Formats: sequence, structure tokens, C-alpha cells
Amino acid sequence: MLLVPATVLAQYTISGKVVTASDRKPVANASVFLNSTTTGAKTADDGSFTLNNVRPGQYDLVVSLVGYETFHQPVMVNKDIALPGIELAVKTIRLKEVRIGPNRNRDNDYAKFKRLFLGVSEFADECKILNPNLLDFDYDPETRIFTATSSDFLIIENKALGYTIKYLLAELTNDGNSGMTYFEGSASFEELRGSHRQQLKWQKNRLKAYNGSSMHFLRSAITNTIEKEGFRVLRLKRKPNPDLSSNQRIKYIETLVTTPLTSKDFVKPRNVKGQFALGFDDCLYVLYDKKKAAGTNEDKLPAATTTPDYLNDPLTTTIIFAEPYAFFDNNGIIINPRSVIFEGNWGRSLTADLLPVDYVPE
Repeated sequence: MLLVPATVLAQYTISGKVVTASDRKPVANASVFLNSTTTGAKTADDGSFTLNNVRPGQYDLVVSLVGYETFHQPVMVNKDIALPGIELAVKTIRLKEVRIGPNRNRDNDYAKFKRLFLGVSEFADECKILNPNLLDFDYDPETRIFTATSSDFLIIENKALGYTIKYLLAELTNDGNSGMTYFEGSASFEELRGSHRQQLKWQKNRLKAYNGSSMHFLRSAITNTIEKEGFRVLRLKRKPNPDLSSNQRIKYIETLVTTPLTSKDFVKPRNVKGQFALGFDDCLYVLYDKKKAAGTNEDKLPAATTTPDYLNDPLTTTIIFAEPYAFFDNNGIIINPRSVIFEGNWGRSLTADLLPVDYVPE
């Protein structure tokens, strides 16, 4: 243990004070947390707060209180940080458009929301939203757009992974025409209390959720250990089908190049400390098979003439770039999530499989 670098064991504190933007009066009982981590606190009567035991890395600091606009600030943690005064602005209430039409069935809307938000993985059945009354749904039959928002933090109890998640949903949008779903928000994690047997179950399930995930992949890409960690990355060439008609379901002509790529082919360092850029001219086809050692899974690779059915393989993910680069940090979290689209395994791993960004495999 004496040979372990100090940086591995280092943990720091973040302190500051929250005041109102209008008259700089202290704000008490506001939630202060690092987005998608287990680190959080409440402000004291004088507006002060301290976050302890923070691992090094880049985070999104979030301050939230009902009636005020949610505050976000990126912080790079490599030492103890004392932040200047954080100002909260009073939230402006915007009246929603009133739609005149038949009443929609809230039970059906809620069932659809859970499918789009929690997912359909093996862990989804053990997730429960404790305050679904905070959700507001809307559907436009002309555009076939389904949306959902929450007025406050959703409390999600995940008995599969052993977390209570407080999730402030900013937006969820599902396009019925393309089948695309996008949602974003801020999350705070708290570990559930349980027996020794439950703790072992949660540790096992957390590792199962982590292995093969986008977080696992991006962390492996930074350290150039993707093959060692069980990943294999291939080039997928995708072009629109020129013969596409209303009677054809094949939207793209695809060619899979089976020559493996290395991290240097699609990951570049940025001039921002602790951040990296993920980018590629074509799509990236990511296979995960921990049981296969590097260089021994040649028989598992689909041939270049394989039809799009191979995208249904639960151990594969296709990364489609909507922007030239997706930026991510040391924790393996994408900073601009609209820059990429995940098809396959990662596209099905939603909130029920969500781990805090400070998770470290045991």
C-alpha cells in the first residue's frame, strides 16, 4: 500500500456560499451536489456548504431550490476549492400552451415514460419512481412528439443497484416518426442501506451494469486499454439507401470493416485539462466480450456483408456522430450528449442502469 501513488488516494473538499441574485441574502436548505455522483449537501442557514471526499476529476456542480433557477458550474477538482458566492435567480414561471382535444390516458403516458426513461433492462423492474405526480406529459398528434418534464426532483428507488436517485428532469422528448428519444437532467445518488447479503448483490449488479457500458468504454479509451477491457472497435460505413421507398424498411446501406481500430483512431486530447474528444469519419461499431481475450474473438466478428440484423446483438453498440466531436471527461461522461446517438446496447441502458460518475469497480 505504501507504493500506491498519492493521487489515487487523494480526496478534496469544495466549499462555498449560496445567496440570492437580487439582494445577496443567504439561501438556506438548497441542494448542492456534483451532478450524477454520490456527493451532495444542503446549505446551512447562512447559505454555506461543504462537499467532502471528492475524487479528482471534472464535475458539474449543481445548486437547486424550488422557486429558483437551477445553477450549474463546471469545476475541475485537483485540490481543495473555495468557490466565490453562488447567486440563485428567482425562476420565471412560463404559462404552458393549452391544447384543446380529447383527454389522454395518464396511466398510458406514465407507462410510456417509464419505458423511455428507466429502460427495459433486467434492472428496470426493480426501479420505482416514488413521486410520479410531479411529472407532466404532453403529446402532439400532428408531429407525433411526446414530451415529459418534472416540476421538482423525481425520487427513484433502484433496488437492483442499491441507490436512491434524485433526478431533476429538464426534458424528455420522444419522436414517434424517427423513434429517437432524448432526455437530460441533473441527478444525485445516495446509497441504500441494506444487509450484508444485499450489499453483495448490489456490488455484483453495479459491476454488471458497469462492464461494457459507455463509461467503461470511454475510461478504457483514455488509458488505451480497450482490448484488455474486452472491447473491440470497428469502422461501420453507413450511407442512405438510394432505393428507399415507403414499402422498404432498410434505410441504410452498411459495410462493416473488420480491421480493429485503436483508441488513437477516434480519441484526441483537448486543450482543456481533463477533457478528450471522441470523433470519427464514419460510425463506430463497438463490441464487448469480456470472456474473450484480446485477439481470440476473430470468429465472433460479423463479416463485412452482414445485414443490419447484427445491430440487434445486445453486446454491440453503434456510435453515430451528430456533431464532429463528442467531448468527455476523465470519469467517462460525455459533456455534450446531443453530439452522439447510441444504437444497440448503450441505447437501451437508461436510468435503471445508471451509475454515479464517481463509481469505481470494486
